[in-house]
Amino acid sequence: MSEEDKELIPADDQFDASSNDVAEENSHSSYKVPGGDKPDFKYQLTGMYQSWFLDYASYVILERAVPHLEDGLKPVQRRILHSMKRLDDGRYNKVANIVGHTMQFHPHGDASIGDALVQLGQKDLLIDCQGNWGNILTGDSAAAPRYIEARLSKFALDVVFNPKTTQWKPSYDGRNKEPITLPVKFPLLLAQGVEGIAVGLSSKILPHNFNEILDAAIAYLRHEPFELFPDFQTGGFIDVTRYNDGERGGSVKVRAKVEKRDNRTLAITEIPYGKTTSTLIDSILKALEKGKIKIRKVDDNTAQHAEILVHLIPGTSSDKAIDALYAFTDCEVSISPNCCVICDSKPHFLTVSDVLRRSVDNTVRLLGEELSIQKHELEETLHFASLEKIFIEERIYKDKAFEDSTSMDIAVAHIDKRIEPFKPSFVREVTREDILKLMEIKMGRILKFNSEKAEEQIAAIKTDIEEIENHLAHIVDYTIRWYEALKSKYGKNYPRRTVIRSFDTIEATKVVEANEKLYINREEGFMGTGLKKDEFICNCSDIDDIIIFYKDGKYKVVRVSEKMFIGKNVLYINVFKKNDTRTIYNVIYRDGKDGLHYIKRFAVTGVTRDKEYDLTQGKPGSRVVWFTANPNGEAEILKITFKPKPRLKCLFIDKDFSDIAIKGRQSMGNIVTKNEIHKISLKEKGGSTLGGRQVWFDRDILRLNYDGRGEYLGEFHGNDQILVIMKNGDFCTTSFDATNHYEADIMIIEKYDSGKTWTAALNDADQGYPYLKRFKLEPTQKKQNFLGENPKSSLILLTDESFPRFEVVFGGNDAFRDPLIIDAEEFIGVKSFKAKGKRISTYTVETINELEPLRKEIPQPEVPEAELPDDTDAVTGSQSEGNSDILDEITGQMKLF
Repeated sequence: MSEEDKELIPADDQFDASSNDVAEENSHSSYKVPGGDKPDFKYQLTGMYQSWFLDYASYVILERAVPHLEDGLKPVQRRILHSMKRLDDGRYNKVANIVGHTMQFHPHGDASIGDALVQLGQKDLLIDCQGNWGNILTGDSAAAPRYIEARLSKFALDVVFNPKTTQWKPSYDGRNKEPITLPVKFPLLLAQGVEGIAVGLSSKILPHNFNEILDAAIAYLRHEPFELFPDFQTGGFIDVTRYNDGERGGSVKVRAKVEKRDNRTLAITEIPYGKTTSTLIDSILKALEKGKIKIRKVDDNTAQHAEILVHLIPGTSSDKAIDALYAFTDCEVSISPNCCVICDSKPHFLTVSDVLRRSVDNTVRLLGEELSIQKHELEETLHFASLEKIFIEERIYKDKAFEDSTSMDIAVAHIDKRIEPFKPSFVREVTREDILKLMEIKMGRILKFNSEKAEEQIAAIKTDIEEIENHLAHIVDYTIRWYEALKSKYGKNYPRRTVIRSFDTIEATKVVEANEKLYINREEGFMGTGLKKDEFICNCSDIDDIIIFYKDGKYKVVRVSEKMFIGKNVLYINVFKKNDTRTIYNVIYRDGKDGLHYIKRFAVTGVTRDKEYDLTQGKPGSRVVWFTANPNGEAEILKITFKPKPRLKCLFIDKDFSDIAIKGRQSMGNIVTKNEIHKISLKEKGGSTLGGRQVWFDRDILRLNYDGRGEYLGEFHGNDQILVIMKNGDFCTTSFDATNHYEADIMIIEKYDSGKTWTAALNDADQGYPYLKRFKLEPTQKKQNFLGENPKSSLILLTDESFPRFEVVFGGNDAFRDPLIIDAEEFIGVKSFKAKGKRISTYTVETINELEPLRKEIPQPEVPEAELPDDTDAVTGSQSEGNSDILDEITGQMKLF
């Protein structure tokens, strides 16, 4: 081994080359010397990894990937800005020229510089761009560097550069000097955001709003509380509930802005941060392929602003489709910030507030340094102006001793002696350099010297120095004014684009399309979506859970699959909804082989998937003898027949499930009877025992729902009804069942109120004049019309105001007449909806407008109606003896015995 080779190996890694045993044992970490048959030495890799890799990691962290706290820039960004400042002459420069110039300072090639420059330009803060710089919405790349141009923005020139306060270091090749950090007087790191991946750590700081950053900086200087939340160029919505001040471990949810263009078209006009229209469309198409959403096609019309049109399949709810886009596509993304910055030559994990505070403190320091430098320069100007004034006014240059001086030292000594009486008035000591500078004054300047102007100049300089000293004494107030000036000058260009709001968690199982069908083969004991020829159970999606109850009381929840063995003893199977408190299971079970019968009601809100549970007490031979699954907590009435025995007077009893409290699924239940039961049959279907149910109407698919989609209609109880009024005057009342279908020309749909008075203005086709009528609508399942029997009669206006007023505007030949004001209560009384009404006028009516009522009805407290006896005939059911099971597919009831 040559001495040069040995010098390349760290001292700790050098070894005795004669140690052949070690070489043979560790042959995997050695190599042969070129030209030799056997290895006579080896390199040990342990020390290399320990020192060289650590050096490499430190270099990547400190010099490439992580921004510096003081100026908020990565090294490549800092070098780009420094190069652009050196090239700056107010005109645009070719990006290729900027890249080449930056290579004097950045040793990693033109590609990294060009990419970093484009990213800086797209942030629209420090660089004024010209040409095709790409599109952050579509992800299109910028044009070639030779085709696009750039220059520093006015904002960058105002806040980023000051060579007098910049600390410098030699460039990588020693030919130039570059800034250690730029003297940035603004929290640039928070405004631009940054993302970098180093060795062993990463940094991800989200961008924040320009004006909000300045407001927070001012609040900090005033010792007031402040909060900062991200703001993105791409807009959208953001949930900052878990932002955690940008610290590692926090997260934010970002959503696209999705608008309804019509019932069949959705428009995505703002996209989440970090996504492009291409990646967003790809995620939508993937969700479509998996059957998560139902759409017809997607169009991308993005230009200056984002516009992705999602065309829905007819019959698809647009509200549900929007939720599905958020649940299954990149229309909603979660971002985890990681505020890692370089400070004191080491990486630190901080919060956004910490970064702001340190940046503001740095700004205060920099402004103080600038003021101090400016003050020093003014003092130097004042010092020489005072010297010059004395030198000329005292005509020292005319002294004979000065003119007869034989050397420079004698001349300097003479001048110094002459100005000795004036030295106390100078701001500092007079040096030899000051006197030599006086001697360089040209005669033309002496001849033009004006004593009054010199006094004015000196006074102005002193005023400026006093002002600077005042700023230094009140540096915090000065910094606040600096920030306010920045906001006033540039703030209008940076409005908040991302709306802050809280998001409701979208449950995927509620919005996913039921793209599968669930089947069961009871004989062989299989369940799945692939058993097309077997018994159909229900529609489901491929992410649903399935709940299975068995005849022995066992039950469990499993994931839906194409085919799964579940056993032959299945009692009930359906889709399981987590945290569903309205689906109530009504059960009667026998405790053991010959035990008593127990009755219970319970809900299954949350269980561990694939774990087996038991609704009985677990004794061998236990069996479920009655089971119903009730989606709205309905409670039926059963007829229980006993086996005859001596001294048993009554052979049957009625059992009402509404008398049984809903308890936990592990509760034992109540004893039904101690007598031997012969059979159980349904006597009467019951209503819900869970109170009112909130109902919404989705106009896109003209269906009711309980999931919060569409218009809220109110809380409905057992006998409540829905009033539907059509545009042609037809009306009817319906139940609030989610399976109801409605027509497309609905004008009003709401909870039916029998006491509400309606007022209608209509064109009577029989008479040819407008009429006014007031009426109450009767509950009816059959459509009826309040406009009359003539189908040509048309509705002008309909209102449910208690004391409505109308303005009748005349037209045609009667347009000269003043409008007629009608108080409906005084004009006509409340009659049947079949009444004709009262004619408004025989003159030509142009329009009828509703006016603000002069008084409002005072709502009266609701008085609960007395409960009336139910005169409905009981519905009884019979069943043959034996062990045959009958499945009622309509009610979901399993009747046993």
